[in-house]
Amino acid sequence: MKFREATIADIDQLSSVRLSVKENTLSNPAFVTENDYIEFLTQRGKGWLCEMEDRVVGFAIADLQEENIWALFVHPEFEKKGIGKKLHDRMLDWYFAQGKEKAWLSTWPGTRAEEFYRRNGWKEIGITKNKETKFEMIKTVWLSR
Repeated sequence: MKFREATIADIDQLSSVRLSVKENTLSNPAFVTENDYIEFLTQRGKGWLCEMEDRVVGFAIADLQEENIWALFVHPEFEKKGIGKKLHDRMLDWYFAQGKEKAWLSTWPGTRAEEFYRRNGWKEIGITKNKETKFEMIKTVWLSR
């Protein structure tokens, strides 16, 4: 298992992981474009990935501009190996080191992702207009874990 910063050269594999998930699927894969990945990786924030056998099996991207977590996905074949947790922790360590005081994210209710975020200290703060559960992480909570 190798973790590293994601680059533009990884976008095809990041997209492949994103489209492989069974929960929080995209209703239309065209909603997330190559240009979106480029913007989030090079202008708005930073991303990390996990590789196994030269294959990207998970990734996470933080967005400093909107102060949120844009993506955290693990390919279904590689779930329950701690990949998501390691990506999550690296991402939040970096994110809060950038001087941010809080971050938010949203996910579909009743999913394993929702439970993952609860277990990792995220607090539910409402429901989005798309009916997703909205969570928040505060820097002081993250640093005191």
